[in-house]
Amino acid sequence: METTRIENMEFLLQKLDSLRCEITRRKYLPYFNYNSGEIIHKKQLTFHQDTSRSRWVLGGNRTGKTECGAMEAVWWALGTHPYWEITGATEGWVVSLTTQVQRDVAQAKILKYLDFNVVVDIVMKAGKRDAPEHGVIDFLVVKNKFGTTSKIGFKSVDQGRERFQGTSLDWIWFDEEPSEEIYEESLLRTLDRGGVVWGTMTPLKGRTWLYEKVYLNSGTGHSIHQISWEDNPFLKQNEIKKMEQSLSRESLESRKYGRIAEGSGIVFSELDDENIIDPFEVPVTWQRVVSIDPGYVAPTGVVVIAFDEVENIYVVDDYLQSEKTIAELSIDIKQLCEKNGILRDEREGGYHVLIDCACLQRSLGSPTSVFSQLRTHEIIPRVVTHKNVLEGVLHIKALLRNAENVRRLFIFKNCKNLLREMRSYSWGDDETPKKRNDHCIDALRYAMTNRRPTAKKRDPTDISKKKDALVKINRRK
Repeated sequence: METTRIENMEFLLQKLDSLRCEITRRKYLPYFNYNSGEIIHKKQLTFHQDTSRSRWVLGGNRTGKTECGAMEAVWWALGTHPYWEITGATEGWVVSLTTQVQRDVAQAKILKYLDFNVVVDIVMKAGKRDAPEHGVIDFLVVKNKFGTTSKIGFKSVDQGRERFQGTSLDWIWFDEEPSEEIYEESLLRTLDRGGVVWGTMTPLKGRTWLYEKVYLNSGTGHSIHQISWEDNPFLKQNEIKKMEQSLSRESLESRKYGRIAEGSGIVFSELDDENIIDPFEVPVTWQRVVSIDPGYVAPTGVVVIAFDEVENIYVVDDYLQSEKTIAELSIDIKQLCEKNGILRDEREGGYHVLIDCACLQRSLGSPTSVFSQLRTHEIIPRVVTHKNVLEGVLHIKALLRNAENVRRLFIFKNCKNLLREMRSYSWGDDETPKKRNDHCIDALRYAMTNRRPTAKKRDPTDISKKKDALVKINRRK
């Protein structure tokens, strides 16, 4: 009897120790800490509690929209949703715009909230299954609370409509706005199971198909949840202020408040008559930069930019030509430099320019790179290192007009190539602008995010000082 009592006591102690270990483990797992502490993200909970069959969260960066989208997917897969009654194993899709976005955003969030103790199998599209965070996942098989398994599949819009056919699903999460045809094809997958869909997105593209089909039909099967920076209790006010100052007014509507802009999809909607000015003689003391987006069949785009003493930026000249050899192009660039007061660096023997890193590749059947060929023609390339399209575009938008209605980027009226491109530049389906007629824009983007001086400033003479003073007086008039 005494032995049995001791054995029971040892069993209970082992059980208690096991429970303590589990409590400690759960203390550090994001799944068990999601909206469970003293600070609660109320807008996330409102979304989860919504029982609409089609739910969309519109919010900017760092509002917490992707977090709630991922947690919703994990709850559906595990059958542990606190607000929906799930009666058995489920199968669903996580839909991203591209496989790279899948890996870096939605997939990363799913892995963050999914306890690996419940993962039965991982099938990869690319990478190793023992390091799924570094690769691209095809699907996950996970244990659910019913003692069976559920499946989380990953899709990307860039795979095409055909990859979204043929499967019945219980749920779909769209991470950012898909194309209309992908959305419609995906909905068909949920019909026979009475499935649900939800989306989390930043509404950068204006009034697209989603505005007409979902937003305007809110309350008739669809619901809209808008989340702003102020709704995220984990964001500090100084962070919000810093982000506000770096964005244009239109971008602020989408990225701070999650509001759908009224624009027609034009990227540079801030560009107006206040940004387009008559040419004037640029003071010799102002720094100048020449920036190039090289091409051959596709045109080479060049912009010449000047910076005044208070960091206002002026695009003073541009150039757009196709089918030019490196020798011909170099002559044109040198003439452009001389015309706009760009100084030749006598020590290095040429004119400094910023240029796309594609210049390091061979071109036109030459055994040497464009970079090397330019050097032989007295053009000294400085290769840009920062080429993120969306970040560069948003920076230009904020310079054209920021959230406080301040303009710092001005374009001379003679820059007809750049102005034509900017007026027609439009958003694509993957939260980036369409890659079309953007060569001068790319050159401008390189200069805005990789600025380097093209030559040393000359010391002003008494005459030039008087001249600069007259220019400023005339501009104020």
